Amino acid sequence: QGYAVPKSETYSVVEAPKGEFGVYLVSDGSSKPYRCRIKAPGFLHLQGLDFMSKNHMIADVVTIIGTLDIVFGEVDR
Repeated sequence: QGYAVPKSETYSVVEAPKGEFGVYLVSDGSSKPYRCRIKAPGFLHLQGLDFMSKNHMIADVVTIIGTLDIVFGEVDR
């Protein structure tokens, strides 16, 4: 049931309101994906937190995270 796709892999991106949203799919030839990885825009923003919070006090990190407008549900891995 579902779509029969050939055995292959692909990475597609689309511009989302907060940045680049990417999906990586690997197919083994069946109707379900063998592997699916989703790269949310907030995940990349959160990776820059180390650089942005250097030479700041720990109390300032809360404000820095607030300015990034991160949705932790989308970056939860």
